[in-house]
Amino acid sequence: MKQYETIIGLEVHVELATRTKIFCGCSTAFGGAPNTHTCPVCTGMPGSLPVLNKKVVEFALRAGLATNCSINQYCKFDRKNYFYPDNPQNYQISQLYLPICHDGFVEIETEAGKKKVRIHEMHMEEDAGKLIHDEWEDCSLVDYNRSGVPLIEIVSEPDMRSADEVIAYLEKLRCTMQYLGVSDCKLQEGSMRADVNLSVRVAGSDTLGTRTEMKNLNSFKAIAHAIEGERERQIELLEMGRSVVQETRRWDDNKESSHAMRSKEDAKDYRYFPDPDLPPIHISDEWIQKIREELPEFREEKAARYQEEFGLPEYDSRILTESRHLAALFEEVAGLCGNPKKAANWFMVEVLRLMKDKGVEAEKVRFTPQHLADLLEMVDKKQVSPQNAKKIFEKVFDEDIDAVAYIEEHGLKIVEDTGLLTSTISRILDENPGPLSELLGGKEKVMGFFVGQIMKEMKGKANPASVREALLAEVEKRK
Repeated sequence: MKQYETIIGLEVHVELATRTKIFCGCSTAFGGAPNTHTCPVCTGMPGSLPVLNKKVVEFALRAGLATNCSINQYCKFDRKNYFYPDNPQNYQISQLYLPICHDGFVEIETEAGKKKVRIHEMHMEEDAGKLIHDEWEDCSLVDYNRSGVPLIEIVSEPDMRSADEVIAYLEKLRCTMQYLGVSDCKLQEGSMRADVNLSVRVAGSDTLGTRTEMKNLNSFKAIAHAIEGERERQIELLEMGRSVVQETRRWDDNKESSHAMRSKEDAKDYRYFPDPDLPPIHISDEWIQKIREELPEFREEKAARYQEEFGLPEYDSRILTESRHLAALFEEVAGLCGNPKKAANWFMVEVLRLMKDKGVEAEKVRFTPQHLADLLEMVDKKQVSPQNAKKIFEKVFDEDIDAVAYIEEHGLKIVEDTGLLTSTISRILDENPGPLSELLGGKEKVMGFFVGQIMKEMKGKANPASVREALLAEVEKRK
């Protein structure tokens, strides 16, 4: 069998996190009742006129500058004409001839090292509505809430060669957009969607094969499966001496197979022409410079700083910077408690554990940094046991309680009353003559049993080191 090379390019649609739609004042909030976030403009009523949301242009400029794109300082909108039930105007306002951004790149990590994936263009456009298929009634209904939600479409060059490279590229884009604050990029809510253009060719050939486009991909797992499935399908056709048809296909992740939707259109099929209702956009040098200066510290820069400034391992630095929100929480806690390594350890173990156990996304973690910093300080000063601190932090994580007040209120502060500790040790030794006899006989393992019993009796309010020291002193008296 011949060896084949996979050629992949992506069209990534990113919903922008503006409060209102691209051409009207309707809300972009996700999850509203069907057709409640609509008006004559976004439902395509005759005579309604679009008015461009300036924030959409700003967000597109942020995204373009962050992905090393050149900016078209004179750009305009075009009409992409097609009929579909969720497209109320029978055209989509997009950009073909003069997109806002072009010729950029992002750098990804691959098994072979760093690789640049080129971005052909990035343009602004409006989203379509959503078809809801009612199998019970055997009909389809249309929800126009999403119609007019602002998008940027990021069109890559066909530079990717595997599913792993595609996922690395998408993860890099998602992280970049989230750091910029231009989108939450939640695939499950459709705010980041990818269409995969894929072809195969005999290894060593310079000629591109016939490509297909796959839609309906709403998770990284589905994208990886679709790429592998389509690659195998195309190779099988070529090995049988048949041709690959240029078409749009829909991937079914449950069946792990794709099926043809329609022939793949070219730009000429959409009869693009300049939108007559929207004037051209002029972007000044000053505006570009202002946005450039406001770009945040991105993940790679932040992770490198953590290693240099805080002395954290590379792995910890990458995990802590995966979310801009979580990184900001960590940095504030580290600054307040004055111990970045201890703060990092707490985030890497306890924060991530609770996020996983409770199914909480990083952006939803909402405790006050001061509350965790106070708790870490009390652990350092041996005012609260590590075991109790973990239980208290769960309350901080869930309810954002004041850790210091909670410890005082529930009597969880470590007791320095040596008289109480001595009497507790004496009583527990008396209540356990068998283990005491083994301890007196030199069986050191029994020491752990007694420390555990004493700590339990003291309800975690004793310092383990103090408990062990006092226990050894009492045992010596009984020899």
